[in-house]
Amino acid sequence: MRAFVSASFLCAITGLAALGMTGCSTEAVTPIPSIVDDADPLAPPRQAPPRGADERLAGGATTVFLTDETAFGQAAPNLAGASLTKHDVGDDAFAAEFAAVASAGHPAGLGPIFHHTACEGCHVGDGRGTPTPAAGEMNSLLLRLSTMGTDEHGVGNPVAGFGGQLQDQAVAGVKPEGKFTIAYTETAGSFTDGTAYSLRTPRYNIQNTYLPFPGGVQVSPRIASPVFGLGLLEALDEQTILANADPSDRNNDGISGKANYVWDVKSQKVVIGRFGWKANQPSLLQQNAAAFNGDMGVTTSLFPTESSAGQLQAIPAHAPEVNDVTLAAVVHYTRTLGVPARRNVNDPTVQRGKVVFDAAKCNACHTPSMRTGTLDGVPEVSNQLIFPYTDMLVHDMGEGLADNRPDFLANGREWRTTPLWGLGLTATVNKHTFLLHDGRARNAMEAILWHGGESQQSRDYVRRLPKADRDALLAFLGSL
Repeated sequence: MRAFVSASFLCAITGLAALGMTGCSTEAVTPIPSIVDDADPLAPPRQAPPRGADERLAGGATTVFLTDETAFGQAAPNLAGASLTKHDVGDDAFAAEFAAVASAGHPAGLGPIFHHTACEGCHVGDGRGTPTPAAGEMNSLLLRLSTMGTDEHGVGNPVAGFGGQLQDQAVAGVKPEGKFTIAYTETAGSFTDGTAYSLRTPRYNIQNTYLPFPGGVQVSPRIASPVFGLGLLEALDEQTILANADPSDRNNDGISGKANYVWDVKSQKVVIGRFGWKANQPSLLQQNAAAFNGDMGVTTSLFPTESSAGQLQAIPAHAPEVNDVTLAAVVHYTRTLGVPARRNVNDPTVQRGKVVFDAAKCNACHTPSMRTGTLDGVPEVSNQLIFPYTDMLVHDMGEGLADNRPDFLANGREWRTTPLWGLGLTATVNKHTFLLHDGRARNAMEAILWHGGESQQSRDYVRRLPKADRDALLAFLGSL
């Protein structure tokens, strides 16, 4: 276990149709029932956890009960023997800082162009990344790039000379592709009771590029997400995920989540997407190998070609820089990190907040509980009742958070519902509360206020709540 590692949050909460909301509806909020048991009648039956389930056990048998800055970086407590040893090997590899030339503690393979030097560099504490770094440091937020259209698999076409991601760092003697800065515009709004708030909209300025940057490039910021609990999500049966899909909104509830289907490089076929802000990765093997390649310029047998191939910074072809044994260990590490326990479940304010959460229909996308299936080779995450607060589907989140960049079946307004487990420990582990796919929200309430599209009804419901119920909702989210 590391005292520091990984990164990011909430539903890729998107879309505020109009940010200056002083003219929004002033209709009375639907009365919220008094505190009830877990079988809340306002929640759709399929969303309710089994009666008597212990919601403190967010990760089932993988749940850990630490609440300090190491809470996201613990091995699942049901690991033992060879499985725990493999986890520890993967932990070391995840923390390793790559260099262009090998030295003590620094494996070779970095670059020639890259975004960061270590998995841990973006995924700090196995939690959330920050949108802006301290002066002189590398960033845990990257920019995806593409031109109009997609390839035969549905991936956005790369930008000539820049590929599919802006590489803002380079080894000695090589020019990075460019740098970027973030500027924010504040927009004021208010809750129905008159309480003011402000939301910030980021603008990205790509500059100092080694080639002229072409026009018409689709740019999508992506911040590093949490690493813990991923093996449990990989263990979910496809049918369990599809059970919550309703792409045509047949039940007329305004929610039309759908699964993303993506290209699996290893199996050479289209499969359901699970990971990434738009569920654009099918497995933790591909997710990790793609990060080695795209973020650090490190090759594996799955992605043996340098990200700089075809560009001025390209180097000759070579053998994979991370071998299959090490890659497998890193995959195992990201599959077997424990999930922090939910806290304060009997606190009356937290219980009230849970009722508010359900009444606002947040649970229509942030599905509280699921049961995992079987994940080959990882019995520790198999057949577990878990409380991730996600449906693993992509949803139209509105124009406010739209990146207007398609990713397989996910369009430019659609994002995957981000798991909420561990949310309340973000400030402890990561020393910040920046949320959403680009970190624009400075806290959970701002993240809620960015909801739009399918979730606009939930956002508007929260806007109409009295302060006591808003505070209860935040207390509930803080308990996750």
